[in-house]
Amino acid sequence: MTEDTNDPPQPPALPAALLEPWPVILVIATGWLIATILSFTMAGLHQWRPFTLAGLAIGVLGTSIFLIQRRAARRGSRGAQSGLT
Repeated sequence: MTEDTNDPPQPPALPAALLEPWPVILVIATGWLIATILSFTMAGLHQWRPFTLAGLAIGVLGTSIFLIQRRAARRGSRGAQSGLT
């Protein structure tokens, strides 16, 4: 056997469904949107308002950064992250 023992074993590739970010983004955004609606419609949850609005804002900011980085990676920019599809 002429197997090269210096190369570490490679992990198997992830399924395509686990590489897709949009289902995760949509589920989390929907959760924050529901929490925001509840905080404005139910009197007992009025303390949640700043947190739910901040959660929505951070989600929009994070998604925007992701989209900008993905566009740069697809365009082939030198400073872009690699591996984004």
